[in-house]
Amino acid sequence: MRIPEEVIMEIKYKNPIDDVISSYVNLKRAGRNLNGLCPFHNEKTPSFTVYTDTSSFYCFGCGAGGDVFSFIRKIENLDYIEAVKKLADRAGVTIPEGDYDDSYLKLKNKVYEINKESARFFHNHLFTPEGKWALDYLLGRGLDVKTIKHFGLGSAPNEWDALLKHLKAQGFSLSDMEQANVITKGSKGGYYDRFRNRVMFPIIEINGKVVGFSGRRHPNEDKGGKYVNTSDTPVYKKSKTLFGFNFAKNHCSKQLLVVEGNMDVVSLHKAGFENTIGTLGTAFTSEQARLIARYTNEIVLGFDSDAAGQKAVARATETLSESGLKVRVLSIPDGKDPDEFIKKNGPERFKALLEGAVNEIEYKLFMAAEGLDTSTADGKTKYLNLAAEALATISSPITVDLYAGRLSEQYGITKSTLVKEIEKMRYAKRKAQTKKEIGALIKPVYKNNEVNPLKRTNQRAVLAEEMIISVIMSHPDLLPPDDTFSADNMMSDVNKRIFKAVSNCLRGPSERFDISLFGDEFSPEEMGYMASLQNGKGPFIDPKKSLTDAIKVLEKEKEIASPSELGKLDDDDWAKQMEKIIQDKKRSN
Repeated sequence: MRIPEEVIMEIKYKNPIDDVISSYVNLKRAGRNLNGLCPFHNEKTPSFTVYTDTSSFYCFGCGAGGDVFSFIRKIENLDYIEAVKKLADRAGVTIPEGDYDDSYLKLKNKVYEINKESARFFHNHLFTPEGKWALDYLLGRGLDVKTIKHFGLGSAPNEWDALLKHLKAQGFSLSDMEQANVITKGSKGGYYDRFRNRVMFPIIEINGKVVGFSGRRHPNEDKGGKYVNTSDTPVYKKSKTLFGFNFAKNHCSKQLLVVEGNMDVVSLHKAGFENTIGTLGTAFTSEQARLIARYTNEIVLGFDSDAAGQKAVARATETLSESGLKVRVLSIPDGKDPDEFIKKNGPERFKALLEGAVNEIEYKLFMAAEGLDTSTADGKTKYLNLAAEALATISSPITVDLYAGRLSEQYGITKSTLVKEIEKMRYAKRKAQTKKEIGALIKPVYKNNEVNPLKRTNQRAVLAEEMIISVIMSHPDLLPPDDTFSADNMMSDVNKRIFKAVSNCLRGPSERFDISLFGDEFSPEEMGYMASLQNGKGPFIDPKKSLTDAIKVLEKEKEIASPSELGKLDDDDWAKQMEKIIQDKKRSN
């Protein structure tokens, strides 16, 4: 049994789509609709539209779309039932008990339980004789028991199946343990613990639930990776998670400090810098940036000063800037990491460093001089070219003018010459960006469409089907009688399903169409496709004629070849078929 239609509609109407989405995306009014930068892919020109008339959204850049449930499902990484429940809680709506399929939700809850019990197991083992080595290591790194307990740190036994046996005794199945990624299946079919003889750092989500683990190898060992992290699971996506954010979110109104290592995070919290988070060894992602932007406006990057750390800074500044965050970079003397610096110099000196963190422009200009002898003509030329390239990424004319003036004074070059070079580089970058964005905008139409693969081989037929569906979505009174046109007349499978669902909806007791009634029948990608059909074709000058013409085109395409035959046509045969269609159309006109 599905969640009752009236309950779905109540939840939807008590969660206006513009109100919900605006808590994640900065929306601006554009006529009757709202536009913003898409939260599901990186872009600089808004292609994300919220249609308040239809209570739906669609991104013309990446194809994401759907209703308010689809949005929450995608942005929060939830399944359909979880998204409905989240919005029901937000609106204070009670969902009646039923036998709807919540198997995935049950699996996620089971994984949460396994993670919680595993964290407790690791933490308890830390204070046993067998785990003393890990406790000594943590204490030797300057931590105290209070901090260790605060973060729930632990140690994994030096055994193949210690955790497995413990969880099995607690009633958990091997299948669920494998889903949680705390055990691994061997080549011979047996199972063993994923984490062995390691210092354990539980990864805790903002909601306080343990979603995974990061294990540091024994300090006396050199085999295996220095850190082993949980792979993606039903509850953990490394691209969306940040270590220590469950604590830092309460101390970051001014700024967040981002470091690389788990130990740096823990040590900095102990030293009083409770606004610190870690990246869990991954490159900074747009998902992480959007999450951070919901809690603060400024980021300070405190990555290591080695070459790898500097590359990470360069990547992170671009990703973070695209999310509208102010970015500054911490420069730590002598190539030390934050933990080392604090141990040697104390928290006050580190605080002074933090306050002196440079903005991303100054950092780029500073790094551009790395390895160059600017006292020579060749070194100076190379540096100024790199500096101009860095300033070409800045949109503010005032900022560019300020730094161009400083550079011209420092290096004896006219300001106008430098500005001219900056503008030339900016034009080249803008041209490349425009080409990229145009490619992104047309991708959903012209690229291999995963939702509707028939579009590759018969775009004309699929476009006719889309027109038919779009018309009846906006003009339900034009739905053809079932005996004259039905889902069976469609050529593509997904459009057959959509047309049938819409038709059944319009012929049902409520006689109305609403995209939110299909969230449990269609995948998020299909919901996005449906949202594009609902919003992308109209308004129609003559909807009846548009419908009639589209049906004629579709009938003609079905005469040419069946879907299975279309896929077998080579390019020459397909060109001949297209030429025939064009000639037929000319004669009919």
